[in-house]
Amino acid sequence: MVGLWLNIDYAAFVALFCIGLYVVLAKQNLIKKLLGLNIMETAVFAFIVTSGMVDFGAAPIISDDTTGPFASPLPHALILTGIVVALSITALALGLIVEIYRRCGTIEADELKGVE
Repeated sequence: MVGLWLNIDYAAFVALFCIGLYVVLAKQNLIKKLLGLNIMETAVFAFIVTSGMVDFGAAPIISDDTTGPFASPLPHALILTGIVVALSITALALGLIVEIYRRCGTIEADELKGVE
């Protein structure tokens, strides 16, 4: 039971990911699907950042008065890159959704199936 509480953050990330997955699968509105994807991305980013943490670890800045253990800086650097990529994909998707709305008059996925 104690181990469960130590990993409660992982359970929160899984729940957040499942919420995003539900939104992507259940909603027909393209904006809502995009928001679901962003929720899923946030869950993955939070999971990776948390996995790089070390209990009672110091920031990985070397100076005369700091001693180890240090938190790993690699997950943070990867996530910064991931955030930039996710933001770019979101901007591109929003642009495509606007163009779909201009051409078809709707952004509902089930209505777009009948549009030619």
